[in-house]
Amino acid sequence: MAENGEEKLIATVQHIIKTLGRTDTMTEDILKVFSNYDGRFSIDKLSGKRDAASGGGGGGGSSEKQQHVPMTSFERTLRTLDRQISQVINQERLIWSESEAAEVFLEAVDDLIATIKDLESAPLGNNQHLLDRADDLLQKCMFRLEREFKSLIERPDDAAPAAPSRPTGFDSDESDEYEYDEDIEDARIPIARPVTDYDVVIDALPPGSVSDLHKIARRMVAAGFGRECAETYVVARKGFLEESVARLGLRYRTAEEVKSAPWDELELEIARWIPAFNMVFKILVPSERRLCDRLFDGLLPYGDMAFAGASRPPALQLLSFADAVAAASRTPERLFRVVDMYEAARDLLPELETIFSDEYSCALRNEVATVCSALGSSIKGIFMELENLIRRDPVRVAVPGGGLHPITRYVMNYLRAACGSRQTLEEVMEGGDFGAMSVGPIDPDRPTSSLAIHIAWIMDVLQKNLEAKSELYREPALSCVFLMNNGKYILQKVKDSELGVLLGEEWSKQMNSKVRRWNREYHRVWAKIVSVLQINDGGVRPEKLRVFNNYLDENCKIQREWVIADEQMRVDLRMAIMDSVVPAYRTFLSRLRAISDTRDVYVKYTPEDVEACVGELFQGTEKR
Repeated sequence: MAENGEEKLIATVQHIIKTLGRTDTMTEDILKVFSNYDGRFSIDKLSGKRDAASGGGGGGGSSEKQQHVPMTSFERTLRTLDRQISQVINQERLIWSESEAAEVFLEAVDDLIATIKDLESAPLGNNQHLLDRADDLLQKCMFRLEREFKSLIERPDDAAPAAPSRPTGFDSDESDEYEYDEDIEDARIPIARPVTDYDVVIDALPPGSVSDLHKIARRMVAAGFGRECAETYVVARKGFLEESVARLGLRYRTAEEVKSAPWDELELEIARWIPAFNMVFKILVPSERRLCDRLFDGLLPYGDMAFAGASRPPALQLLSFADAVAAASRTPERLFRVVDMYEAARDLLPELETIFSDEYSCALRNEVATVCSALGSSIKGIFMELENLIRRDPVRVAVPGGGLHPITRYVMNYLRAACGSRQTLEEVMEGGDFGAMSVGPIDPDRPTSSLAIHIAWIMDVLQKNLEAKSELYREPALSCVFLMNNGKYILQKVKDSELGVLLGEEWSKQMNSKVRRWNREYHRVWAKIVSVLQINDGGVRPEKLRVFNNYLDENCKIQREWVIADEQMRVDLRMAIMDSVVPAYRTFLSRLRAISDTRDVYVKYTPEDVEACVGELFQGTEKR
C-alpha cells in the first residue's frame, strides 16, 4: 500500500511537471524544486518515471519519433551551470565588485571544470555535443575571468575597498616630491627624487586584490588557460612599469639617437640612468618577483612566465641604452661615465642570480652580463682611443718658452683620475669573468698587471710624442727645458698616487734618469760660457771678458723668456748655473786685476750682477 501511495504521489508530481513545464528550462526548475523539497522526489526518479510514463501511454506504443529522449544528469547540470554563468558573465559591472557574487561565480566555474573532466572521462557516446557545449561555456568564462583579472590589477580600487600602496619614490600627494622632464614634448612627466636606500619592497596591490587574483589564476590554470593568465598579467602590469621608468627620468632612445647625441646631453642621460638602473633592478624587479610568487603561488611555471614577461620591457629599455652607449663613440672623456655604468651592472649581477633563476627569466640575467661585457670592451676601447689621441696630437706648434704641453697635462690628470677606479680597470683589463664576477684583492706591488702594462705603454707613447715636439725648438737647450718641464710634471703626477703603484719604482727611476740627462744637456750651454773664462797657458787675456759678456747678455736675454714650470726645479736650476758661472767669473776677475787695474775697462758686470742676471732666468713672457 505504501509503495502504491508513493507511486501515486510521484505520478501526481510528474503530472504537475508535465502541465507546467512548457519548456526544458521550466521543467528543470520544477524538478529541482521538488527534489530539494522531498528526498523521495529525486531528479532521476522523477525524470525517469515521467519519461517512462510519457513513452507508454495506454497500450499500443508510439513511433520512435514520438518518444521523448531522457535527459541525462550531465545535460541537466550543464543547463543549470549555463544559466548561472550566463547571468553573471553578461553583466556590465565587475563581478568582483560584489564579493558574494564573485564566490558564487567561482563555484560555478569549479563545477563546470569538474563536469568537463567527468565528460572527458566518460564514454563519448552521445556526450560529444555536451562536451563541445561545456568547452564553449568554459571559453566564455575564461574570457570574463581575463577581463576581471586585468581590471583587478589595473584598477584594484574598483573592486576592493583597500587602496593600493604606492611605491616609495614614485608617488606622493606633495608637489615638491617631483621634478619634471621638460625635454619630452606635450608631456610633463613627474620624475621621482633620487632613492638611496634600495632595501625596500613595493606592494603594488593590496592583499585583498592579490588574494582575489590568486583565486582567478587557480581557475584559469585548472581550465588549461595558465599561459593566457600569465599574458594577461603582463599586459595589465605594463602601464605601471612603463610609468615607473618614466618617473625615473628616462625616455626611450634608439641606438642612432645615442650615437648622435651631444656628449653633455648624453652625460646627463647616463647620470639619470645609473640610479634608474638600480631602482628598477633592486626595487621594481624584486617587487614584481614577490607579487608574481604570491599571485601564482603553487601555479608553476605560470608565475615565472608572468614575471619574465613583465620585467623584460623595462629591463630591455635600460639595457638597450647601456648597449648603445657601449657601442657609441669612445672618446676619452666618456671613460668615467662608462665605468660608472659598468660598475652598476657588475655589482648587480650576483643579486640577479636568485631573482632571475628560472628558465624564463634567466635570459634577462644573461643580457645584463652581456651589456656588462660590452661596457668593459668600451672601457678598453677608450684607453686605446686615448693612445691614438696622443699619437695624433700634431707636432706643428712649439709651446712658448719650452713650458708644459697641454697634452701632458691632459694625459696625466686623466690617468690619475682614472686610477680612482683602479680595481674596476684592473678587472676589465684582465678580462673579468662576467659570470661569477668575483674580484679578488689587488696586489699593491704588481706593476705587471694588464692595466699597468697598458698605462706604461701610454706613457711611452706620450714620451715619444713629447720628444718629437721638442725638435721644434731651434735651441737645443730649450728642447731640454721643454723635456725637463714635461718630465718633471709626469713624475709629480706619478708620485704618491695609484700611478706610482702601477708603473713601479723601476719606471720612476728611469724617468728620473731621463730628467737628469736633459738637465745635464741643458747645462752644456753654460759650460760653454764658463769655458771662455778658463785660464790656460796663455794667461789671463782681457779680450775674453768681451766674449763672456756677449754670451751672458745673449743667454740671459733669451732664457728670461723660457719657462720652468716647477718652482723647486726653477730654483735648483738657477742655483746650479750660479754655482757654475759666478765662481769662475769671480776667479777670472781676480786674476785680471792682479795683472793690472787698467784692465777694468773690459769689466762690464760684477759677480753680483751675474747672480742677478741668472736670477731672472725662466720667468716666461707672462710673468714678465
